[in-house]
Amino acid sequence: MSEAKTEGVFKHFSPDMTVGEAMAAHPRVREVFAAFHLGGCAHCSINQYETIGQVCAGYGVDVDVLLETLESLVESSEKAE
Repeated sequence: MSEAKTEGVFKHFSPDMTVGEAMAAHPRVREVFAAFHLGGCAHCSINQYETIGQVCAGYGVDVDVLLETLESLVESSEKAE
């Protein structure tokens, strides 16, 4: 799993991580992207080789908010274990 070094805030995800890498990091990442309306429908497809930063810029999503949500997903899973 890729570990981010973005200002020490994000541990598992970063703006330069590809969508494919993010989806491989946790089984529910796809749900988070869909909740942000990223790749959830036919005309909103996202490429697994695009970075999280590129996707957020293209769709006007605040990258920090998305990354915080992704991090909380992983942290919740770690606490449950």
